[in-house]
Amino acid sequence: MAEQKIDLGLYSRQLYVLGLETLVSLGKANVLISGLRGLGAEIAKNVILAGVKSVTVHDRDNVEKRDMAAQFYLGEEDIGKNRAESCVTKLAELNQYVEVKASKEELTKEYIGQFQVVVLTELPVEEKLRELAKFCHNHSPAIHLIIAQVRGLTAQIFVDHGPQFTVTDPNGEEYPQQIIVGISASNPAIVTLHEDHRISFETDDEVVLDDLKGLDCLNGKQFPVKVTGPYNFELVGLDATSLPAYKSGGLVQQVKKPVILANKEYEQAIKAPGEFEITDFAKMERPGQLHLGYIALEAYRSANNGAYPELGNVEQANAVVNIAKQINEQALKIKQEDSSAVVFSVDSIDESVILKLALYSRSQINPMTAFVGGIAGQEVLKLSGKFKPINQFFYFDAFECLAGEGVVERRRAAGESRYEDQIGIFGEEFQEKLGKLKIFLVGAGALGCEFLKNFAMMGVSTREEGMCHLTDMDSIEKSNLNRQFLFRPRDIGSMKSQAASRAVRVMNSDFRVKAMEIPVGPTTEETFHEAFWGNLDIVCNALDNVKARLYVDSCCVLYKKPLLESGTLGTKANVQVVIPNVTESYGSSADPPEKEVPSCTIKNFPNQIEHTIQWARDLFEGFFTNGFRNAIQFCNDSDFVSKLRTSNTHMAVQRETLQTIFDSFSFLSNPTFDNCINWARLRFEDLYSNKIKQLLFNFPADHADSTGAPFWSGPKRAPSPLSFSINDPTHLGFVICSSRLLANCFKINHSSFSDDYIAHFTANINVPTFQPRSGIKIQSSEKDNVNEGGDDDEEVIESLLKRLPKREEIGAQGKFSAEEFEKDDDTNFHIDFVTHASNLRASNYEIKLADRNQTKKIAGRIIPAIATTTAMVTGLVCLELIKLIHQNKPIEHFKNGFVNLALPLWAFSEPLPPTKTCSKAGKTRAVPESWTLWDSVIIDQGDITFNQLLQFFRDRFQLEVLSVASGQSLIYNSFIPKYKARIELKISDVLREINKSEFGPNVKHINMAIECEDPSDENLEVNIPLVRVKFRN
Repeated sequence: MAEQKIDLGLYSRQLYVLGLETLVSLGKANVLISGLRGLGAEIAKNVILAGVKSVTVHDRDNVEKRDMAAQFYLGEEDIGKNRAESCVTKLAELNQYVEVKASKEELTKEYIGQFQVVVLTELPVEEKLRELAKFCHNHSPAIHLIIAQVRGLTAQIFVDHGPQFTVTDPNGEEYPQQIIVGISASNPAIVTLHEDHRISFETDDEVVLDDLKGLDCLNGKQFPVKVTGPYNFELVGLDATSLPAYKSGGLVQQVKKPVILANKEYEQAIKAPGEFEITDFAKMERPGQLHLGYIALEAYRSANNGAYPELGNVEQANAVVNIAKQINEQALKIKQEDSSAVVFSVDSIDESVILKLALYSRSQINPMTAFVGGIAGQEVLKLSGKFKPINQFFYFDAFECLAGEGVVERRRAAGESRYEDQIGIFGEEFQEKLGKLKIFLVGAGALGCEFLKNFAMMGVSTREEGMCHLTDMDSIEKSNLNRQFLFRPRDIGSMKSQAASRAVRVMNSDFRVKAMEIPVGPTTEETFHEAFWGNLDIVCNALDNVKARLYVDSCCVLYKKPLLESGTLGTKANVQVVIPNVTESYGSSADPPEKEVPSCTIKNFPNQIEHTIQWARDLFEGFFTNGFRNAIQFCNDSDFVSKLRTSNTHMAVQRETLQTIFDSFSFLSNPTFDNCINWARLRFEDLYSNKIKQLLFNFPADHADSTGAPFWSGPKRAPSPLSFSINDPTHLGFVICSSRLLANCFKINHSSFSDDYIAHFTANINVPTFQPRSGIKIQSSEKDNVNEGGDDDEEVIESLLKRLPKREEIGAQGKFSAEEFEKDDDTNFHIDFVTHASNLRASNYEIKLADRNQTKKIAGRIIPAIATTTAMVTGLVCLELIKLIHQNKPIEHFKNGFVNLALPLWAFSEPLPPTKTCSKAGKTRAVPESWTLWDSVIIDQGDITFNQLLQFFRDRFQLEVLSVASGQSLIYNSFIPKYKARIELKISDVLREINKSEFGPNVKHINMAIECEDPSDENLEVNIPLVRVKFRN
């Protein structure tokens, strides 16, 4: 994948995770992946999707039926054939830009020397492994070696990037620019930041200065810092006493400091692994135990012709435990004799850990291969120097998934089932439960595709009683193909749920899935009704927006269904398991809302490129979307003008709305492309020259605020008007995009008009002279309550109303249409318009410009995404699914998690229990006592009246009902006569009247929020959970 061939339409979401430089670097890498069982296939999938130059999949063994428990590109027809050759064609389909080859060559030093990265998932015997590892380490340049193993419910990853490896970007975070308001003429110089944001860096970090006025000599210079306060820091080593005085402006940004790593060669690292990566602080000692266990396991293999213990064979597993004891005892003895000796040992062996490692060491199950495959795949991509690699060794176990300590009993011979490895760990009864599972998967995007693959491999919903209900209302776009691995170019335009269902059934024809294209929300409750939710066993979210997640979460709480929740953002991911009556729900906690940028900043006082991009995005909507929607609505709605005039809309907005409508109809009198060009050129003048001149007229360069401080200081940057130049590509680009977009709106064919024609025509347009005028109001700050606009707004509005044609005389129906913003079509001029418009605005305010890709990310609100993170997090979720199947596991066995593969960081914790609402003497009364979000008051007395409802609360709880609400409606209030008059009416009849509709046939309950008082103490606040009236059977 050479630089000029990078398909940004395909890699757009990954681009915002890795960056263009990293994509180019990956495009030169040849990767060998040895071992094509489930783990090898997962790593290969992720690496191929990422876009390396080539991937060679290597395996000298043939397919066994048990491989199909985790290897999703193998089928019954492949049994007995070479693993690598059997799946190479399907792997190659993942990415047309990556050369994918199969090999069954012997792994020699000469053979692996042709690769930049070598990944081993099935290890040669110990002596051969050490020989290959040493060769990779000492090779010039070093060959990046990654050893990744899944052994039952344990995993090991070893990483060696060579004796000297530079990490150019350890965390992948974009450091913010912060605004400077002062620099002292002292030694050392002290910098003061604007109080909008506290300092984001720490002492000894390095920063770069820019955009300083007065101290221009420091622009572009880097300095180490010493933080002295929330808004102050010293520039270490800078004596500013003899420098020019600071005048104004200035930005500071933290600089990325490269990290140089010195990895140990494999044989040395085994003996002295250093600090292990910690994934779970409840298992601080576990990595050391597993390290010893894997050493013992390899020693067992060396003594048994390369074979691992048979699955579930206690005698052979105990042999591994005994080897571990011998190795550890010998190591401790060596240390006693020579304290400087380099050998690995633990203080005491946890035999149960090593026994479970050995018992299941032959097995690979899908959740583990998905999890480890995501991590190992990301480690491959770190060859570019982007993100910090694992500190050589990573260990993980999921022993909490086991039903108990003993080995499961078998009812049939080993090898009869594709789920052999899973059955050997959890038993046949567990597998039957998986097959009968009724699960609701919400979303068939990146997460959804991985979940479907995992479910199919695990055997979820493969029996007649089982069903995976899948819904997603989106269709497939090109950018999806980079991480939604079930889709191919031929699927573009198809519905995700249908295409994903077809693809996953190829992986396992027994998988039962029902695909729908229906959103899950309040408007579709007739489809996703009580009976639907009641029939489910588990719900799994694969959504990318909080609103939908919260709705599904609320349904799971209402119907008491377990929910598996997860999400990704670039290299970051989270997992949450929600269990009825045991844990809190997804909605129990929320991230703090993002700080909104004041509208006056966007409109008049931008200081960051994000501000100008948002302004340009709003401009697009105003010019090409909302304006034409208003014109269409004017044609269709006889009350449009009266509604506008009686609304609370500011006069300036009303004026702009009517002016846009008037201009649209005026344009129809002579709809030519030349007029579109003329309009675009005049818009440039108005936006980037005239309005800036008016702003400076209102607030001149020497203007002071009410306190006497300079108005143009701190975050307020004084702008400069632009003079149009036909030779400036951004100036001309704005006119080209604007004119073509307007032509689209008026359905004018402009394909025959070249950009050169537009440039020539533009050069001859006569632009009227502009003179700023008094009476124009501009909001100067967030606290300024002035309504923007001119003194003549009302007068102009009246004039426009008189000049607007009568609706019946317009004849405009179908002659224009609104442009709907679409970020992923590179031919529609949308992103190009926003890029040019934003950068022109940035030029006004001397803000650093953004390229098209950065603009697309911000304007399109694109969530950065990469396949490795998605695969990894779905593996974790499926481990929690296993625990749910076992039922009645204690809360401490479940794991919520946060992961950042860039750092890398894994943080697992026990889910929190639900908060109890309890009575407080003299203050509150909880009814029932100690209720949680999972509780509700069920009234099963038929289709009752409000009077019967009130009586129920008197009899059951000795409470008086004050008000009743259902949905968005207040349906009863004891103090308001019109509501109180409903006392003898049935609750269901009142709701029918309010909603103007009948209840759906599957609705059996009415859900209500009820406010009560305690007659014995009216000062008590009464807290009651949701009330549900079962009004029909």
